[in-house]
Amino acid sequence: MDEPDTVAVESPPSAAGGTSLLQKIPIEVTVSVGKARPAIRELLELGQNAVMPLDRRIDDPVELYVGDRLIARGELQELEGAEQGQLAVRLTEVVSDTRDLA
Repeated sequence: MDEPDTVAVESPPSAAGGTSLLQKIPIEVTVSVGKARPAIRELLELGQNAVMPLDRRIDDPVELYVGDRLIARGELQELEGAEQGQLAVRLTEVVSDTRDLA
């Protein structure tokens, strides 16, 4: 019995190089901790040390966006070993359908 021929398929060099190049481009990720809807009058009255209540509690998850697309949720944390008080996000949920980001 003859064994079937094996065919190796390789990506063209330009396509492989283009993909790795795209993966190195930085993108901006926005972390949303909550929203507020003050009246314009209330907004104009804000001054230094004013407190604006948000629609979330301190323990609620934050949302991560690329543009206007939700990509993940997570918890705010203080980054260990970095400058004191520097924030980080520990991801707790990654949105499963990120195909539209491309």
